[in-house]
Amino acid sequence: SRAERVWRTESPEATEQVSGVLEITRQRHGFLRGEGLAARDDDVYVSASQVRRCALRSGDLVTGPARPPRRGERHRALVRVEQVNGGEPPQDGRPSFESLTPAAPSRLLRLQDPEPLVRAVRALVPLAYGQRVLVRAAPRSGRTTLLRGLARAIAAAGEARVIVLLIDERPEEVPAWREAAPGVELALAPADLAPAEQVRVAQLALERARRLAEAGEDAVLLCDSLSRLAVAAGGVAEVKRLFGSGRELAEEGAGSLTVIATAFADGEDGGDAERAVITTETALITLDQQLAEQGIAPALRPAECRAVGEAELLDATELARLRSLRAELAGLEPATAAARLRGRVA
Repeated sequence: SRAERVWRTESPEATEQVSGVLEITRQRHGFLRGEGLAARDDDVYVSASQVRRCALRSGDLVTGPARPPRRGERHRALVRVEQVNGGEPPQDGRPSFESLTPAAPSRLLRLQDPEPLVRAVRALVPLAYGQRVLVRAAPRSGRTTLLRGLARAIAAAGEARVIVLLIDERPEEVPAWREAAPGVELALAPADLAPAEQVRVAQLALERARRLAEAGEDAVLLCDSLSRLAVAAGGVAEVKRLFGSGRELAEEGAGSLTVIATAFADGEDGGDAERAVITTETALITLDQQLAEQGIAPALRPAECRAVGEAELLDATELARLRSLRAELAGLEPATAAARLRGRVA
């Protein structure tokens, strides 16, 4: 605008380079959110004209210089958009996630140095890019150990971008996650946030993952948990949207979005979240609370661990090995099955 041009030539101000994940408001302006994606006073304002001119979307990683707030302003303001998602600002016509064609998962997810529980899961469930992985869990059943192990192993492989979404977790879990899973993006909606703010963080984390997939990257979104998201949102609409976004994308140059999410059969939501997605998952992992409480590892229920399209994901030898393992574990007492599985993946 003319006012912006006059300001630039007559009133130069000190700027600093900033980068953040864009959240667009209902008024069509936006804010760059920092680590964790929660709203903070030092977030950077992005004008509606910049959003429109650069065809920006919620979830874009935006970089550029920001100026201090002026009189009457609460936030720093972005002077100009220099980079979007690490490259030149996009033009109108870039593909949208919703318009891209979903395809069946066909590429196995590589895990670098997986821990024993993750190795046990991998032995029972072929994990692939674009899956919707439902982890049926209960408190103290080992879900945090599993998710942290998966986050570390996927990030260490260096082939996918990992986003971890924590909803209504205890605040002290946040630094523990930062230490346990370096190299991942954290979206944090701890228990001390209002429910509406928790939902907002979850929505922005999903949009971030969608932008990565649109741009041709393989994104993995780990969510703990769908049940707590349902409580915060007052229903399952957000749960279905988040979990249902998992997909391989068929178009040339597009990537994938893998969703790995926990749900509680008897959580505060009364099991609504699990019932909302149980028929749409393409992989299922079921943890065994009783085994976990007894300190028996791996605390899994082998008969309730599976993936859709296993014959397409594995070659004949791998498929035969998987079926042989399941047959070996079938009918065993849970503790005996756990010991047998532990010996197979040690």
